[in-house]
Amino acid sequence: MTRQHFGTSHVPLSPAVRAGDFVFVSGQVPVDGQGRIVEGDVGVQTKKVLENVAAALELAGCSLADVVKTTVWLKHAEDFPAFNAAYAPFFPENPPARSTAESRLMIDIRVEIEAVAYRPQ
Repeated sequence: MTRQHFGTSHVPLSPAVRAGDFVFVSGQVPVDGQGRIVEGDVGVQTKKVLENVAAALELAGCSLADVVKTTVWLKHAEDFPAFNAAYAPFFPENPPARSTAESRLMIDIRVEIEAVAYRPQ
């Protein structure tokens, strides 16, 4: 099986990697195009993170509609309801499988999300 790597990062990772019919998106955080953290509550940050996930997927010829699994890390468990409210509009029908955990994150943000998409070549 061949692998294709998409995008670049200032840290040693590929934003998206295609392996066969699957595309794996590295954990995305709420940063803008200049790498600055988008300030705001978990809803604001979730929206930006999912926009970043969508952009990484697009590099590999996929969209959010192709996502079959997400993994989410929240800084604060009490943000879970607000996170769900911001997350739901991105997956209006047949949402992907998901795992969500409370975790200390590597930078001062409220949410990080990685995704796995399925799109046959």
